[in-house]
Amino acid sequence: MITPEPDAAEDVRDRDDRTDRLAAYVAKTQTPLDLLALATLWIVLVPPSDFGTSHNARNIALAVRLGLSVIYGIDMTIRVTLASRHWHYLRNHLLGVVVVVFPPLRVIFSLRLIRSLFRRGNLERFMLAASVLVLNGAIIVYFFERHAKGSNIHTLGQSVWWAITTVSTVGYGDYYPVTAGGKIAASVIMAIGILTLAVITAQVASSFFDQSARTEASTPPPEPATPELSLTDLMQRLDRIEALLAPGASRTD
Repeated sequence: MITPEPDAAEDVRDRDDRTDRLAAYVAKTQTPLDLLALATLWIVLVPPSDFGTSHNARNIALAVRLGLSVIYGIDMTIRVTLASRHWHYLRNHLLGVVVVVFPPLRVIFSLRLIRSLFRRGNLERFMLAASVLVLNGAIIVYFFERHAKGSNIHTLGQSVWWAITTVSTVGYGDYYPVTAGGKIAASVIMAIGILTLAVITAQVASSFFDQSARTEASTPPPEPATPELSLTDLMQRLDRIEALLAPGASRTD
């Protein structure tokens, strides 16, 4: 039996330790980063020209992009550092490098988060993601509608109120989009509202079903009923008892 050299064994342990630390880091940061990508979806869908002529709006959009680049750059640096083979990990995760330069591409990673939300038991995460998407829709509609001709949505507060009434399927009609981009965003929000109601209904029904199943499982089974005796059978049994109790009766029957 060949035993590994001390240096080789130490290298193997170091690689395993780095792999474990990298896996733990990815598991801890993946969901928050995916949610951050969803929260900044408006950066992807709103063209720079629609931010208006205001320097404040453009500066905010630029600051968000730069902030996301810094966050994703730090994340990628930590991952490469924790990897056992730094350059090999970097070459196999080029999309992560591109995301640092162009943060909106991070939305691609968030698709796995949306896919996992439909698994049973993820109602809290689903509601969080749905809320983030609705807020994105409100921001997108605000940028499309605020200066549009004939629009009645001019502030972010009005857009958020419109998004809430739309996703709840109430639809007061006091605010509504008039631009093509706003109507597309409205269609997505309507779909989110219908999907949210369907998921909540399914989760509630499933909870009631599970509760009923647990109740039935904890209830002891009913005792078997005693078979009914006919009058003839009862008389025959009484005759036998009297015969056994009679003086000098034989017990060999």
